[in-house]
Amino acid sequence: MVAVIIFFVVPTVGKFFSASEEPTVEAGIEVEINIPEGASGDQIAQILAENHIIEDPKVYYATVREMQADMLIKPGDYRFTTLQDPNEVVQQLIDGPNVVGVTLTIQEGLTVEQTAQRVEETYGIPADEFLAQAKASNYAADYPFLEGAYNDSLEGYLYPKTYSLGESPTSDEIIRAMLDQYEVETEGLGLEEGANGLTAQEIMSLASLIERETAVADERPLVASVIYNRLDQGMPLQIDAAIVYARGGGSDPVTYDDLEIDSPYNIYKNTGLTPGPICSPSVSSIEAALNPADTSYLYYVLSPEGDGTHNFSETYDEFLKNSEAYSESLS
Repeated sequence: MVAVIIFFVVPTVGKFFSASEEPTVEAGIEVEINIPEGASGDQIAQILAENHIIEDPKVYYATVREMQADMLIKPGDYRFTTLQDPNEVVQQLIDGPNVVGVTLTIQEGLTVEQTAQRVEETYGIPADEFLAQAKASNYAADYPFLEGAYNDSLEGYLYPKTYSLGESPTSDEIIRAMLDQYEVETEGLGLEEGANGLTAQEIMSLASLIERETAVADERPLVASVIYNRLDQGMPLQIDAAIVYARGGGSDPVTYDDLEIDSPYNIYKNTGLTPGPICSPSVSSIEAALNPADTSYLYYVLSPEGDGTHNFSETYDEFLKNSEAYSESLS
């Protein structure tokens, strides 16, 4: 995110401060400021001048030009001192905020409901209020990729990231920031065109399954290949994470009773993908869904090394051997 600098030197400088005036403030006093996202060069110069960080806006503009920083300034909260060296100020604006404010962290693999809980914990917005706003139909006009989203849900599209949105953003502002970030992260992937016989929304469902199946980025194309191979053969995907989603979450192991849940997300009983995403995937998982590895694998199981990696296999017999090795590693 970049605060774009627009140079309006002559007509606007006068309204800030006269360069001929002598500074009337003591140097070295700490000052905290906020540079809003999308602030223009004039706005930034005004903030700095009003807080006596760089008194003369013309000096600020000249320093930005000299350091070629016109497209590098970052929004956020900063701590400076009065009459600070202009090069130091501009360099800090390039480096980014140096004051830790309220941030919202959404990890990869969270559901919309889990995201709503994080929003409540961070900003005090009730989770139910956030969920009531988090409907695809509220945003499809501005974000066409949401048109026809399953169950009118934003599941899968609230992009996982750490956000700095000020002290008290609204649910709408939070959601739009996440949807904007989704567009940024997926730009250039060709996702809107679909791939491998799947629509863009089906790719997102597949990517969400990949996200929940492995945290190892290098494995994601392999997991994608297993899913595609099973789809091609008409085999149920049998992914436990989808069962957990179908039963409403929780950290308990999947039981045989869970496997009988009547839900379109029960991909033990149903063949094909889930009807919609089961979480918000990272761009790494989206890329894997678009570009799976070329394998004949149909199975995978956690490796006995206990490092989160998996052993992949083409046959059920190999899978049983790998499963036994993993089970023995737990005893």
